Amino acid sequence: MKRDHINALNAPQPHGGYSQAVSIEEFRRLLFVSGQIPVTSDEVVPEGFEAQARQVWLNVDAQLKAAGMTKTGIVKITTYLADRHHVMANREIRNDYLGSHAPAMTVVITGIFDSGWLLEVEVVAAQ
Repeated sequence: MKRDHINALNAPQPHGGYSQAVSIEEFRRLLFVSGQIPVTSDEVVPEGFEAQARQVWLNVDAQLKAAGMTKTGIVKITTYLADRHHVMANREIRNDYLGSHAPAMTVVITGIFDSGWLLEVEVVAAQ
């Protein structure tokens, strides 16, 4: 798969581990991962934002692995946060998971389906 990270010089530059645009060519398949929630496989919601965010990324990773893919295939992330005060912690935990990988990304501050969930993350991956 050929991947190009695009950050136009005459537009705002990305800050925090993402690309303004990602172009992919010569891929075999796309995987659309539904919004992953901060719930463990035994239906426990971790306490606090950091624990919930780490659980969400464990769940994303589980879906990718079930499809025979890894985080390096992620080309787009959409994160829904229940409160803007979680923006920096979200960035730090996301960057811990992604490392130097920089997909296209959107973060939305919104109400979440369950009031106990502090975030939800959906991804698109390519292989």
